[in-house]
Amino acid sequence: MKAIIIALTLLAGVQFSANAQQYKKASLQAAGLTCAMCSNATFKSLKTLPFVDKIDTDLNNTTFVLHFKPGSAVDLDQLKNKVENAGFSVAKLTVTASFNKVKVENDTHINFAGNTLHFMNVKPQVLEGDKDITVIDKDFIPAKSFKSYSAKTTMPCYKTGVMADCCKPAQGAATEKRVYHVTI
Repeated sequence: MKAIIIALTLLAGVQFSANAQQYKKASLQAAGLTCAMCSNATFKSLKTLPFVDKIDTDLNNTTFVLHFKPGSAVDLDQLKNKVENAGFSVAKLTVTASFNKVKVENDTHINFAGNTLHFMNVKPQVLEGDKDITVIDKDFIPAKSFKSYSAKTTMPCYKTGVMADCCKPAQGAATEKRVYHVTI
């Protein structure tokens, strides 16, 4: 009887982790790559991240498709830092995330996979299953695009990338915590 209870507990744990909200993959477009050596340096830098399972490259579009290890904690800033450490910058980062009935609307914050996401420029909706979200923070998009998004919100957290008083009531968290601004 004990063995059955243990097996059911383990099975429930596996089922829970399979339904957990997580990042599955990302499409990262790098700026400044001019040759195969540049692309190789960026590839090698990204490959060192512990949460990256494999990387597919599209040299024509200077894009890297990173597949994440299931259940691992993904750090979006580490992706950006690895590209910058290779001598380049991020032009665009789109992440495929697995949602489980998450209600979002414009200028709302949600907790997702250990991160706080601030949705901007979105219509009210419920996210279910795999959805692509684009990170629109400074250093993840071109300066012109960042300026355009800045005009669409009055929340100060967008300019700093850390929680401000605008975020506290929704999260109950202290300021100075990283918040990622995203759109669909």
